[in-house]
Amino acid sequence: MTSSGPTPTLTVWRTLLALAVVFVLLSTTGWTTLRHHRGPDGVREAALAAWAHGTIGGRALPDPASPPAATAAFFRSLTPRERGRLAARYPLVVGNLDGAPVTLRYRANRLALGDALTAERARMAGGRLSPDGRQEALRRSHRFTALMRDDRQILAFDPEGKGRVAEVIGDLDRAQRVSVIVPGVDTNLLTFQRSARKYTAPVGMAQSLYAAERGAAPATRTAVIAWADYTAPSGIGVDAAAGRLAGDGSVRLLGLVRALPGDSRVSLFCHSYGSVVCGVAARNLPGRVGDVAVAGSPGMRAETVAGLRTGARVWAMRDADDWIADVPYLEVGGLGHGADPVTPEFGARLLSADGAVGHAGYFEPGTESLRNFAGIGVGAYRDLSCANGARDGCRGGISGTERV
Repeated sequence: MTSSGPTPTLTVWRTLLALAVVFVLLSTTGWTTLRHHRGPDGVREAALAAWAHGTIGGRALPDPASPPAATAAFFRSLTPRERGRLAARYPLVVGNLDGAPVTLRYRANRLALGDALTAERARMAGGRLSPDGRQEALRRSHRFTALMRDDRQILAFDPEGKGRVAEVIGDLDRAQRVSVIVPGVDTNLLTFQRSARKYTAPVGMAQSLYAAERGAAPATRTAVIAWADYTAPSGIGVDAAAGRLAGDGSVRLLGLVRALPGDSRVSLFCHSYGSVVCGVAARNLPGRVGDVAVAGSPGMRAETVAGLRTGARVWAMRDADDWIADVPYLEVGGLGHGADPVTPEFGARLLSADGAVGHAGYFEPGTESLRNFAGIGVGAYRDLSCANGARDGCRGGISGTERV
């Protein structure tokens, strides 16, 4: 009698061994553990409670969970003065409200950042913080100050916990093509931007991609969003190997793309754990999202592209020395993220990542990975470089500058 497969006991032991390998690899190859940076809790809840009881011109304010179209209609019904009053009175709500006018959100978030900065300085002056706590509060204050600069366009901001934030590079209202960067593990308010290793942080990634898109198609109006508006896993641990935070993040990502203004075409660029978020969101993406590109992916919570159930084109790349290749690709009992997106069996369009170095090097200027991302972002598909030197292996069925 022939066996039809491994026994349940053997499967369990293989799973435990694979997960042990995951954690050893992560702890020795650069996926380092960061402390849980904590901000003031309860601030956003208090703002939402005040909003729920507020009015404007005798009218109740919309439920923050309303569809973006309904929220947009509400704000269109207001005068500019009324919109400004709401931003000033409820900055932490208006600044994060999908469907509110983009420029109003920028204004509200600058006010919310000012409030957060005042609160952080008060904490430091209170004399109750430990030396480590004081240092962290000082870092948060510096981050708030930087985000408040006149040239910053902050689309989302929440100081609670580790903090969430999103920033726009370019003119989002007028853009024909919008690119959204979805980063991975250890993304929070304090890691949103870096001076050293600039292009490994969301802001540097977005600036690099925006410049590359402008170079690839100067006549195309583009905007790039550095999107760190979800709670990412902190370092190694069960959260990084599980899908709970990706599920929560996917809801927020869908809210973002559904609320984008105009009729721009949208591309998602998903790095590391960010590709898990994109994979979970894939089946519910609106039709304006034409491309989902993943780099350094631990899996997308699917075994094949067909399993993602999306109409968007799915692209994948991994550079030759990215340690994520050594992580076992599996999903058992909610742990692990499924098949490797760069295997032929998965069915993604495979792109070259030549020039990228390591797990966080995909947005470095001068790399083939960045050039390919920019080509996708502006719809210049004939300029893409496929993996392994294949001439048209990743571009089948797509015209050169398709606008779909």
